[in-house]
This record gives sequence, C-alpha cells and structure tokens, in this order.
Amino acid sequence: MSHAHEHENHGSVKSYVVGFMLSVILTAIPFWMVMGGAFTKQATLIGIFALAVVQIVVHLKYFLHLDFSKEGKLNSFSFLFTGMVIVLLVGLSIWIIYTADSLMMR
Repeated sequence: MSHAHEHENHGSVKSYVVGFMLSVILTAIPFWMVMGGAFTKQATLIGIFALAVVQIVVHLKYFLHLDFSKEGKLNSFSFLFTGMVIVLLVGLSIWIIYTADSLMMR
C-alpha cells in the first residue's frame, strides 16, 4: 500500500474540522433542548436520542473513517458485527436476569 493511498484512508484536516463542527452542533442542540425547556419531556428525550444516533454516524464517518467503500468494507462489517454481539450480549443478559427474577419465589 503506497503512502498516498494510506493518507486517503485517514482523512484530511478538512474532514476532521467538518466532523468536529458537526459534533459540536449535535451536542449543542440537545443541551439547548434540555436547558431551554421549550419542549415536553418526551419530545426532549426523542430529540436527544435521534441526535445521538446522528452523532454516532458522524463519528464513524469522520473520525473512524468507516464506510462501505471497497477498502473500508472489512472494517465496517467488523464494527457492525462487534456492535451486534454487544447488543445481543447485553440485551439477552437483561432478559435472562429479568426472567430469573420473575420466576423467583417471593
């Protein structure tokens, strides 16, 4: 792999600045939603969750450089598989613990 090709995969200063600015904006909006109190609690929680998902995508694209290009597919699929394993492990553990608790004699 040539040095120029490696540099393309790591992003440029411009892409880091764009990612940083998007991250700041995506952090400031939920902060304003909570501190301003202009929305209901439910709308605030939904907004925070939606903006958190968008911020995760921004971090994956601009800082971790995960994409589905020919060179990035393996890293992207590895990341998605790891995320799936974590979600399954945590989710099923909570389900097992909750079920075991409900089956206990009280």
